[in-house]
Amino acid sequence: MAPVRPNALPWLLLSVAVIVLDQLTKLWVLNSLPEHTAVPVIEGVWNWYRTYNTGAAFSFLSDAGGWQKYFFVVLAMGISGLLGYWLTRTRRGDWRNALPYSLVIGGALGNVIDRLLHGHVVDFIQWHWRDHYWPAFNVADSAIVAGAIGIALFGLFSKDGRAVK
Repeated sequence: MAPVRPNALPWLLLSVAVIVLDQLTKLWVLNSLPEHTAVPVIEGVWNWYRTYNTGAAFSFLSDAGGWQKYFFVVLAMGISGLLGYWLTRTRRGDWRNALPYSLVIGGALGNVIDRLLHGHVVDFIQWHWRDHYWPAFNVADSAIVAGAIGIALFGLFSKDGRAVK
């Protein structure tokens, strides 16, 4: 029988931290910010702006009639499950893989909670330059993007062309 190697599942604690931070910030937003009204944080650059997204990134499929909520829940659960499985196959000290996987899992599940509780995702961070606005986003979205960039960069710049081990 082969010895059991410690896997990277403890990195899921980072996923839990992302989920908690995401849900706490959204609770603050829902209790404190007016809907669809910019509240400047840094004038001309950054606002708090409470809005809702029934779609995915950049409101993709937001006008699809409601079925997209279930599609995105299933998709996020599937991706989280796959990344969780990959964590079982990843060495605990392999932060180049474990860190981005955990960020994506936490972000995806943070947005799943919103979809199941509210029927949409709560967004509230708005960056802009003069009259050019980036779509509003949230902590979960930030974790997903950071994790996806990490997966791409660490995979791209690995020594053998595969994920860094």
